[in-house]
Amino acid sequence: MSITREIWIRNYVPGDALSFGDEEADGLSQPHNDALVISILLNKIQIKCVLVDPGSSVNIIRSRVVEQLGLQDQIVPASRILNGFNMASVTIKGEVTLLVNVAGTIQDTKFHVIEGDMRYDTLLERPWIHNMRAVSSTLHQMMKFPTEEGVRTVYGEQHAAKEMFAVEEMVPIPEPLTLEKSSSKGKQEAK
Repeated sequence: MSITREIWIRNYVPGDALSFGDEEADGLSQPHNDALVISILLNKIQIKCVLVDPGSSVNIIRSRVVEQLGLQDQIVPASRILNGFNMASVTIKGEVTLLVNVAGTIQDTKFHVIEGDMRYDTLLERPWIHNMRAVSSTLHQMMKFPTEEGVRTVYGEQHAAKEMFAVEEMVPIPEPLTLEKSSSKGKQEAK
């Protein structure tokens, strides 16, 4: 199986260079249904648990990550509601533009800052993916994008994706026996 993008990109890399072959999936745990999770540098600090996902139209970062970077003073207050695929919504705290470095390619990226928990520290969505002219493959757990020096490849961190979505088997816990239940049970047995 091969996925190929067949156009010239940025006038210096033929589009067929952004293809994925079966051999590039060697070494991955198979079969898998893992998301593409990578690490990036934000303002020269490594951030793990970054989801590359073409399913949304905004880049998102957790408020906690911005605070850990010491950049909360750069958040521009904004009130916007983001809706998820299940129509759950969250109001953003603001917006922040950060330097994102992926495989030596650096670009300013606008993020919507949210409070609360999510499985990822950052989500790189369509605006970033399109600006990078990146092509990703969750099947191959990698992303490729053109640069003046040639095609850069970023490999997914499959182990991190698996840890984030580990499904634990639910073991039913027996209902505790209360005093009322034990005394009524004893009465029934006495009959």
